[in-house]
Amino acid sequence: MKENTDSDAGGIKQEIKKIPQKGPFRRDYWRSPLRGPWMASFMSLLLLIVIPIVFITGLIDHVAWNPDLGGTNNRTPEMGLLGFLQGTEWPTRPIWLYRLTEGTHVVLGITLLPLVLAKLWAIMPSLYKWPLADSLGHALERISLLFVIGGIFFQIFTGLFYIQNFIILNNVTFNRLHFYGNWIFIAGLVLHVLVKFPEMIKGLKGRDLDEEMSKSTDETEPEPEEEGRLVSTDPAPPTISRRGAIAIAGGSALTIMALAVGQTLGRDWSWLAILSPRAQSPAGDGPNDFRVNKTAKKAKIQPEQVGPDWRLELVGATTHSLSREDLLAMPLHTSSLPISCLEGWSTGNQSWEGVRLRDLAVLAGMPNAGKVLFESLESTDAVARMSFMRHNQIQDPLSLLALRVNGADLSMDHGYPARAIVPATPGNRNTKWIYRMTFMEEA
Repeated sequence: MKENTDSDAGGIKQEIKKIPQKGPFRRDYWRSPLRGPWMASFMSLLLLIVIPIVFITGLIDHVAWNPDLGGTNNRTPEMGLLGFLQGTEWPTRPIWLYRLTEGTHVVLGITLLPLVLAKLWAIMPSLYKWPLADSLGHALERISLLFVIGGIFFQIFTGLFYIQNFIILNNVTFNRLHFYGNWIFIAGLVLHVLVKFPEMIKGLKGRDLDEEMSKSTDETEPEPEEEGRLVSTDPAPPTISRRGAIAIAGGSALTIMALAVGQTLGRDWSWLAILSPRAQSPAGDGPNDFRVNKTAKKAKIQPEQVGPDWRLELVGATTHSLSREDLLAMPLHTSSLPISCLEGWSTGNQSWEGVRLRDLAVLAGMPNAGKVLFESLESTDAVARMSFMRHNQIQDPLSLLALRVNGADLSMDHGYPARAIVPATPGNRNTKWIYRMTFMEEA
């Protein structure tokens, strides 16, 4: 019975193979002499260098939000086993840590686009192989490709839409989609690498890199014919060398990087970041003329809310109601810190002046508070409306309830009358327009 079944399956397979192949399913349809195992393997190697960095920095930046503290710090409360990093204490040193990790994640993430397109071009003939799957191993490879190709484009374009302010979904939904999409993509990538890694190594060994990079267009020849479909059976004359094709892909990636990295490096380099919506504004030279993610108008902060009647409600073992004048009468300290945001941009260091968080914890009767909850007057964004900071962030001498910046009172857009500023912390967690601080023990 089994022999008959195997025979029937084999017969079906043969009949499928006999179906006439048309268009891109024909091997001679793809005529570029550059395609082959070596070219595909080289592009794979480049991606395997960059993608893990983007993935790891994404996870690191997730930890920076202190998701275990709950509330709006945890943007993916149903993460389950994927929350294995929860509870990791996010450090406050070096002060540029989040600026580095988030900037790297965003800049390399969008830099991937031309490399992914080049890799897709290199393997395009194999995507049209007929039959679509002729063995279990081949079927696994095809399934993994769905996750890899679909996943990486989903991650790149949702990220691009977010940093360019094309926010179709709210912040919470975006973060969930991007977080879970990341894991789906990585699962597919791991499966794909397990299946294809030996083939990649074999492809890289097939040609000498130095020799290939030294060949001109006239010297470029098709790779030897192999079992797969990457090498054309009817190659056209070369119009560019492999060196030239790699230079176009690499040069495109470096150009995108150069046009994006300025937003992370700060104001002196912002002229480079022509692809970044916040890099070129504001253009003034005043103490408050540095980038802002959300204006007071957009946050619907009314002047009367932050006028003379504004009070900071300080809650802990004791409760205090403090005016801005009360805060200015307390010992003030200065911290030189950047604001670095989820979109990858940074202001560079600004000189902030205000009351240390640990001094406010003492005033509230909780000098060893496990965490503090900041609450904002903002009503338009649930994520920005409140945030938690943990013990090490409260105790850092650079952590302030800022009242002034660069020698002047905070502007409305920068959080007047008071905002949090904590080293190495996501800008969105440095709550603006604070009206209440609650110190508490960490659960």
